[in-house]
Amino acid sequence: MNRRRTSVVQPSAPVTMGRWNRIVVIVVGIFLVTWGGPAASAFWSTVSSSNFAAAKADTVNQGAKPTAAVGLAGSVTVTWTASTTAAGKSATGYSIARYASATGGTRVAAAGTCTGTVAALSCTDTAPTGTWYYAVTPMLSLWQGMESLRSTGSVVDATAPDAPVVTAPAYVTTANVSNVPVTGTAEANSTVVLTVTDAGAAHTVTQTRTANGSGAWSATTLNLTTFNAGTITYSARATDAAGNTGVPGTASSVKDTTVPTVTNVQLSNGGANQGKVEKDDKVTLTFSEALDASKMCSAWTDDTITQTLDADNQVTVSISSSDILSVSATGCSTLKLGNVDLKSNYTSQTLTFRGTGTDASVLEWNPSAKTVTITLGALVSGSPIGATQSADNAAFTPTSGLTDIAGNALSNSKFTSATTSRF
Repeated sequence: MNRRRTSVVQPSAPVTMGRWNRIVVIVVGIFLVTWGGPAASAFWSTVSSSNFAAAKADTVNQGAKPTAAVGLAGSVTVTWTASTTAAGKSATGYSIARYASATGGTRVAAAGTCTGTVAALSCTDTAPTGTWYYAVTPMLSLWQGMESLRSTGSVVDATAPDAPVVTAPAYVTTANVSNVPVTGTAEANSTVVLTVTDAGAAHTVTQTRTANGSGAWSATTLNLTTFNAGTITYSARATDAAGNTGVPGTASSVKDTTVPTVTNVQLSNGGANQGKVEKDDKVTLTFSEALDASKMCSAWTDDTITQTLDADNQVTVSISSSDILSVSATGCSTLKLGNVDLKSNYTSQTLTFRGTGTDASVLEWNPSAKTVTITLGALVSGSPIGATQSADNAAFTPTSGLTDIAGNALSNSKFTSATTSRF
């Protein structure tokens, strides 16, 4: 007898109310997460395995109003107290923003250590110049609370001062080397650091000064005696009260403490009779370095080219009865040179040489050769001695007030030539 096999389908277990509760909670929770996104302030804090009523929402509280303290060079330290959820869970991070006004305005993410999500309860922003109001937004995982009230305004100065103006003498000479004056202007009330160096920075002097309310500052005594000759560089940087340091302002001097000297006095014959004083005879004075032309003749203002006085009756050469030669000239409100002791006995009375055209007396300064040349013009008064004179050691006594280009004074001591010469 064939038996038919019959399949018996067992009924599935009924869906209990507990399982249904869990499914609903999970679905609703997923819906809320999907709908709320990272900006949602509420989240499901717990899911009960047995009781739908046990599932509840938690809320991230509003952030605490921060305080802000302005530091140096545009830094602002922002501090706040910790935030929690309504159920007491601690926020895991904070987002920091700044605004240009106490209300409204555009939200700007803070920078520095305040960038992104900050886990600590303080950070330091690097803000540009302006007045800034800070706010804190607490965060917990994907959720965040409401932004806090804004801090009081913080006035930030992140603008560096302009380069200071530095004023120093063109030359450092024997007259000022131990007391070089340096002054300048900078941002009012800023701190100025002055650094002075010589060529190759072999020597350095640094001073810190404070600009007054008008911006003026000055260095104390600068003794540059030990500095090398050549270029001296002055560099000054200003730092304002907010701690911003600007670019340097600079100036330079040339250190020249070498005193000029007379190196030669030479008489030369330019006329027909050697050994007698006459038209076209010359006196040449030679110096160790170029002199300041304007100190010889106030009308000579260029130290780079040959300067000449040679107009009609402009230059007068006088030789006294004691054979001392001197020069005067029109066209120079001040003429400084000195006198030449010819030594030989060229005259027993005063001689005057002056003239016009090719007979004019000439005074010439040649900065390249470092020489002053005096050329006698026509004899207009007096009578020279007729006897021929032998060569002798002429001498030159400079007048006071002559200097080199840097300003070092030429000694007015009498210089006697080591070699003999004559007209």
